[in-house]
Amino acid sequence: MVPLNRCTATELAQLVASRRASAVEIAEACLARIEGRDADVKAWERVDRSLVLAQARACDRTAPRGPLHGVPFGVKDIIDTHDMPSEYGSPIYEGHRPRVDAASVALLREAGAVLLGKTVTVELAGFHWSRTRNPHNLEHTPGGSSSGSGAAVADFMTPLALGTQTGGSTLRPAAFCGVWGYKPSFNLVNTAGMKPLAESQDTIGLFARSAADLALMLSALTACPAPALATASAPRIAIARMPVWPALDPAMEHAFEDACARLARAGASVTALALPQPFIDGFAAQRDVNDYEAWRGLAHERTHHWQQLSTSLQARLENAARCTYAQYRRAQDVILQCRALLHDLFSEHDVLMTPSTPGEAPRSQENTGDSSFHRIWTALHTPALHVPVFHGPNGLPMGVQLIGECRRDAELLAHAAWVERALRS
Repeated sequence: MVPLNRCTATELAQLVASRRASAVEIAEACLARIEGRDADVKAWERVDRSLVLAQARACDRTAPRGPLHGVPFGVKDIIDTHDMPSEYGSPIYEGHRPRVDAASVALLREAGAVLLGKTVTVELAGFHWSRTRNPHNLEHTPGGSSSGSGAAVADFMTPLALGTQTGGSTLRPAAFCGVWGYKPSFNLVNTAGMKPLAESQDTIGLFARSAADLALMLSALTACPAPALATASAPRIAIARMPVWPALDPAMEHAFEDACARLARAGASVTALALPQPFIDGFAAQRDVNDYEAWRGLAHERTHHWQQLSTSLQARLENAARCTYAQYRRAQDVILQCRALLHDLFSEHDVLMTPSTPGEAPRSQENTGDSSFHRIWTALHTPALHVPVFHGPNGLPMGVQLIGECRRDAELLAHAAWVERALRS
């Protein structure tokens, strides 16, 4: 039998519902993995074994009350929990105890899920690095800012985890760690109880080990039936070449071109797409919006706790202070232009596709990697996800990013499942 901690969330939910495994057995398997591996991977900020087992025992005493009954999950420590500290990756918030769960945490618990603990976040979900290591090679970064969530799911410590994304903070760790990562349409998942960074871009992110798991998780977070992952026909895929394309390393470029050819042979329509000029300008616009909002969103931290901020965050905030309201307004205008153009793009294509990252995770503990392939899609509020489908020359994971039309998340998940099947066949 596959060890319980290596099962997908979908498999675990079925095992609990059929009483072939108990929530306690599943929790103990995950806790054992954490105890055996986290001294090296450093994915967890806090795990309370007694609290985990108390939740699991409560699940075993009742009939399944939701689609994730008895399934463990981790929570990025930028998202509030009422029964564990939320320290936001910063000494400023040491010992901080929220009185209520974030909406996303409360909804997963309502669906029967068992909170394992808080996963490591980079400082204030921003621009520094964290202590977490890539489970595939401890000398490489797991990405950021949802470092712990990506690493914990990849290392079979938990089948599910919550993260956040303001630029590339969910999809980049998913790509570097080799798991499914999903940034829903903006505000599809309620962000109440998440420490804000840039309010017009902040999004709750999801980590899992299959498309079906993401569908289950989305169902719990939106109180809607899990989207079907079957499509009536092969998708129409547009390759969205972006200004950052020259940053691709040769291995990623070759793997991506090979993936395009294989998808075409499997029946997909695969065409090149020249993005209109506003999209080219949108890459710089996203950075201006992020800086302007983050400088104001972190006003208390920078005015009262400057010395407790990392030097990298201090430098980023000093630069952000130079972004004027006029620049911010121009940047928002560019982003609005791009959103208006998206409808026409998606009238001809089902999904856009790009590499998820320029290549494998960098060999570094002080560099969370390049998020250039993600940032504009976060600003445009479209759903986007990472599909882990191949490896690079060093054996580290790589994959593709799929972008869907805003509020068409169910369709994006179905197309992603089709793409995975085609690339793994």
